[in-house]
Amino acid sequence: MTWRSDVAELLAGVGIVDVDVDDALADEHVRSAAYQRVVSVTAASRSRDRDRAIVATILRDPHEMASKTAVVALVDRIATHVSGPAAFRQWSAELLPEIERFTAEGHRDFIRRRIDDWLFHLSVEDGHVPTPVELAKVTCWMQRVLAERSTSPEVLALLAASGCSKKVRNIAKDRAGIRRLRTR
Repeated sequence: MTWRSDVAELLAGVGIVDVDVDDALADEHVRSAAYQRVVSVTAASRSRDRDRAIVATILRDPHEMASKTAVVALVDRIATHVSGPAAFRQWSAELLPEIERFTAEGHRDFIRRRIDDWLFHLSVEDGHVPTPVELAKVTCWMQRVLAERSTSPEVLALLAASGCSKKVRNIAKDRAGIRRLRTR
């Protein structure tokens, strides 16, 4: 297969027919936008059967930043749609061999870290209250996501006390309602 046929098949496979394949091949921005549409359609599907093949095709893109961005978007979207940490762990385990195709180690590490962050988030949503040590192992990005989305008073209190940044701590304090009024 050629790169052109890969892109054409990727787009057609999810029903995107209004993107000119030659334009997408010539312009990484057009291709990147098309990948985001592919990710959107893929994540909205109830079936996860084609995800690994779609990621494999995207990872054949000679411009790794475009493919990394698309894969991260897919990871993020799937994480918000799965039924829990076990389902996400299984789904991500099937993708990890594809992730190893990145030549840039930083891209592989970033995606692995994003998967770990989402596994942490999903376990918290499932009722796990992390320790300060566990919290320190997730990225500041995930701590902020938790501070903005968690409804657990225990998790918000932990973030308010041990969050990685002042911003995370303040968001958690505001959401937990534990902010003290300043007196002059």
